[in-house]
Amino acid sequence: MKTRPIVLVAALALSACGNPTSTKAQEGEFAQPTRTAPSDAAGMKSSFAPVVRSAAPAVVNISARSVQRVQVDPFFQFFGGGIPQARVAESVGSGVIVRSDGIVVTNNHVIDGAQQIKVVLNDRREFPATVILADERSDIAVLRLENVSDRLPVLAIDDQEEQQVGDLVLAIGNPFGVGQTVTNGIISALNRTETGISDSGSFIQTDAAINPGNSGGALVDMDGDLIGINTAIFSRSGSSAGVGFAVPAAMVKRVVDSALGGAKTVVRPWLGVKGDTVTGDIAGSLGLSRPQGLVVTDVYPNSPAARAGVRQGDVITAIDGQEINDQGGLNYRIGSRAPNDQVQVAILRDGRVQTLTARVQTLPGEADPDKGLVIQQGPLQGAMVAQLTPALADRLGGDPFATGVVVLGVSGRGYAASVFRQNDLLIAINGRQISTAADAQAASAGRGPWEVVINRGGRQIRGVLR
Repeated sequence: MKTRPIVLVAALALSACGNPTSTKAQEGEFAQPTRTAPSDAAGMKSSFAPVVRSAAPAVVNISARSVQRVQVDPFFQFFGGGIPQARVAESVGSGVIVRSDGIVVTNNHVIDGAQQIKVVLNDRREFPATVILADERSDIAVLRLENVSDRLPVLAIDDQEEQQVGDLVLAIGNPFGVGQTVTNGIISALNRTETGISDSGSFIQTDAAINPGNSGGALVDMDGDLIGINTAIFSRSGSSAGVGFAVPAAMVKRVVDSALGGAKTVVRPWLGVKGDTVTGDIAGSLGLSRPQGLVVTDVYPNSPAARAGVRQGDVITAIDGQEINDQGGLNYRIGSRAPNDQVQVAILRDGRVQTLTARVQTLPGEADPDKGLVIQQGPLQGAMVAQLTPALADRLGGDPFATGVVVLGVSGRGYAASVFRQNDLLIAINGRQISTAADAQAASAGRGPWEVVINRGGRQIRGVLR
């Protein structure tokens, strides 16, 4: 099967060098947006203009500038012209005003690495902006406009997730930097998880035309409410092929709430289970009439799932009434909740449907990747290592159930720099199982050679170091 490339919809243009400036954000009161679009479905058959009039003023254009170092040609270096050159790169995208004092939501990849951000409103007013919170995992960033003196138009975040496949939607953004553009389509699918866009996403799929520059723009329903942030497309050409994806409003609101609450990162809770998608073969072995749900293969001790009574072999079919069919869908449903929220977990056990109540919690253990033990000798000389915890594994983008010792970083001057890479998982040194950072330090003592076994990207590697 041929693979389909994923194109993140962000326009990138290069411009002349500039001098980025920083500005100070203003505080403001939270304003509840109002819904002004008509709810008469019949009226939508002839024109989307009423919805556009309501929603478009809250969709903005974003220009993010960053200074990049340009490698000097070796020919000029030879003749003394080796001074590094600076070039200003400019990415163009879209955003949505969600609070009237200038709180804007966009995609993280639109503003990632930017030193200067400019936001242009629908009425052509311009504002500098600063990043309050950028969440790489959901690809959502929250900005604050500066020097806002009056109330700005806003879109209501509809996080109730009542949309259905076939619902009419509008995509509003700034494709190719040409200016605000509106396209229409339908919701093609809900709960798309196997997209490769992110590890914690469940996306709304739409056939509304989304192109480079639409990133961070609004996907709105016929009430004129924000139901998603347009993020990526599947395309062979880089332009719309009718397969676009938006981050659902529930996750957007989760990031916005974290940002306005003063958080530096989005703290995602967990349920503490992992499992396999129920295939036809698995359904038959479990006595199910059809493939459905996620069969639990492991329950973390003393996790929210364990305390709620979830067992290995249970089939999770829904969270709070929302269907679950794979691990990605479960991760999204739990990850879009706040720690200490209660969720209703529907399971199949012994052919009977049951509903369990779980209170989701933050992942246990140390999560700071800067806190580790630096090894001073042996094959790990110059490497910082730490014992994996669910929180640290999740922070590093790994499996929270993984155990062992992970390489957090490698000094360029140590022996380890020629062998190990960041996120390598240490398994054994000279036949000694590595379970803790102290094990790694003890196994590195003495003289070589050292037989080392590591896991790198799911692949086990064995070698002898002398």
